[in-house]
Amino acid sequence: MEFGALDLPPEVMRGVREAGFVTATPIQEAALPLALRGKDVAGQSQTGTGKTAAFLIAAFTRLLRTPASAPAAAGSAPRVLIIAPTRELVVQIEADARLLGGFTPFRIRSVYGGIDYAKQRDELAAGCDLLVGTPGRLIDYLKQRVWSPRHVEVLVIDEADRMFDMGFIADLRFILRKLPPPERRQSFLFSATLSFRVLELTWEFMNNPSQITIMPGQKTAERVEQSLFHVGREEKFSLLLGLLKREGGSRILIFSNTREDARRLEDRLVRNGWD
Repeated sequence: MEFGALDLPPEVMRGVREAGFVTATPIQEAALPLALRGKDVAGQSQTGTGKTAAFLIAAFTRLLRTPASAPAAAGSAPRVLIIAPTRELVVQIEADARLLGGFTPFRIRSVYGGIDYAKQRDELAAGCDLLVGTPGRLIDYLKQRVWSPRHVEVLVIDEADRMFDMGFIADLRFILRKLPPPERRQSFLFSATLSFRVLELTWEFMNNPSQITIMPGQKTAERVEQSLFHVGREEKFSLLLGLLKREGGSRILIFSNTREDARRLEDRLVRNGWD
């Protein structure tokens, strides 16, 4: 399906062309027709499938075609709220929003940790139409009344499964309970898996969402050998050293949950002769 078949507003179509999009990906083809009709959508889709563009196109289209439900409030009262689990994902969503929404009049802001707190707060207080952020920083500014959730018309929860994995679910629920009720907003949720705990979120905070599942053609390359080790936290590093010594090799890639974890791991590896 080509984007021209969706009858998008001219401002959104210009952004789509600017991004170089012509043909919709499977998740976009499945989600956009439903979203453009005002339906809530819960989608199972991997990273890199085009889900970000799907919910941004739907959000900008809704804002352009629906007058604001209330006059602009003092401070920041976003009409679109996007919640993502990591700083890196927030930064990427903001960049995509500025590209796809570059020909719309909407103000876009992002909030996350690791940068100047006061400067970020002041920029948010100046107002925005679309706000994307991590749960912790959103709550910080919410408690300070820097922004208000009362006028949110579109909610997006991205990578919902990682919200659980990273321990953000209590923060996420805190924010969601401050929003207008599900029947007074449109909601999108995307996750690599639609597990029972993720589906519980959709039942509690969404309005009869349509479920979409886009399965990847192949999750793992055929020549990749996978192994799973069940060990306690204190045993992880010893196991890692043993694997490194056993497998050897000059090119090894190790993933960690956070930047600080990666720094600590690097220090320990250097002290053990892996420099």
